[in-house]
Amino acid sequence: MFPPPGSPAAYTPEGPPPRAGPGGGGGPPRGAPPRRTSLLVTLVLGGLTAVPPLSMDMYLPALPQVTAALHSPAATVQLTLTTCLAGMALGQLIVGPMSDKWGRRRPLLIGMVVYVLATALCAVATNAEVLIAFRLLQGLAGAAGIVIARAVVRDLYDGVAMARFFSTLMLISGVAPVVAPLIGGQILRITDWRGVFVVLTVVGVLLTLLVWWRLDETLAAERRQPGGLGPALRTMRDLLADRVFSGYLLVGAFAFAVLFAYISASPFVIQEIYGASPQTFSLLFGLNSVGLVVVGQINGKLLVGRVGLDKVLGAGLAVVALAATALLLLSSGVFGKAGLFPVAAGLFVLMSAMGLIMPSTNTLALLRTPHAAGSASALLGTSTFLLGAVASPLVGIAGERTAVPMAVVQLACAVLALVSFLGMCRPWQRKKGRTAGERTEL
Repeated sequence: MFPPPGSPAAYTPEGPPPRAGPGGGGGPPRGAPPRRTSLLVTLVLGGLTAVPPLSMDMYLPALPQVTAALHSPAATVQLTLTTCLAGMALGQLIVGPMSDKWGRRRPLLIGMVVYVLATALCAVATNAEVLIAFRLLQGLAGAAGIVIARAVVRDLYDGVAMARFFSTLMLISGVAPVVAPLIGGQILRITDWRGVFVVLTVVGVLLTLLVWWRLDETLAAERRQPGGLGPALRTMRDLLADRVFSGYLLVGAFAFAVLFAYISASPFVIQEIYGASPQTFSLLFGLNSVGLVVVGQINGKLLVGRVGLDKVLGAGLAVVALAATALLLLSSGVFGKAGLFPVAAGLFVLMSAMGLIMPSTNTLALLRTPHAAGSASALLGTSTFLLGAVASPLVGIAGERTAVPMAVVQLACAVLALVSFLGMCRPWQRKKGRTAGERTEL
């Protein structure tokens, strides 16, 4: 499992790294025999990154049933979503440093086994409080798949090869939010809400078996980080002290907050304000997700290696900011009463541009952290979950009769992402230090 043939030499944003021997830092060594990552391993890594949307979105259609079956208020049952999300955010901070110390396989297998057990226990929960506790455990354990999948990619790839691989993973993980609610709805046609967790348990078992069978250890013993909690915290502190890494972290987190604002507000905006049917909303939601995936594939197949990653990222951020501005003008009535079509078009452009931002952000951030990919991946994941959780409730702050809060939150987060990119990442400064012989610029 190494970069595919034709991958460019490894480098970091500051210039070429020291030459690395087998198992050394900085990604695969230069001159190593090129080998391909198998399709099955790619699917496994994609499946691991799809665990969060599957765990969250497949369960959404069952919320009314859970409320009735457990005789609990809707607000209490809603906590089963909040605690799962919080668990995934916190779990990444725990599992990431563990994987830098013990390698990728052991923490991942332990996390997946616990995820399977917690999900099975959710299926037999007898009251809302027990379900909330098991959902928290499910989120904590499920975080292992997210954070370690990114770290494994960093172990195996560098430069444009890593960006291409992240774009490939987006093809898999990007489909999950689209199909998960549909799968959940179909499950509810033949069984009750407990059946959703049974299916998630089966998915978890299959992923665990595939990880055990096909995913080899990717972090050599000599590259692992010694120590316990103290060194792990110092490693994270050092990562955050890196201005450029923190810049990319904030770019990714604010961009993801734009996405969370869309997910939280779009059902209400499209159906209640603009009068679309549930079927029309589902169609538009699916089209936006397809746009994100397609642009991500265009990025990975056509742009990466020909256009610098920072240029791609900057273009994506500019498009998101322009689309959010258009949505704010439309929703605030500057052009008169806007219909569904222009608003849907603005959301489609905004969502599609995420296909340029997310792979580039992950790649540029992880390129700086070959020595602590697990901890870096944990910080990247936790920041996106936390800012997304903050952005989600803000979209409804002005009530149910206006889409302005959604557009304001999206534009504010897009501007903050651009400010972080220009003020902290400063790619034009790093470009000056690169040699003329480099084939690809970041």
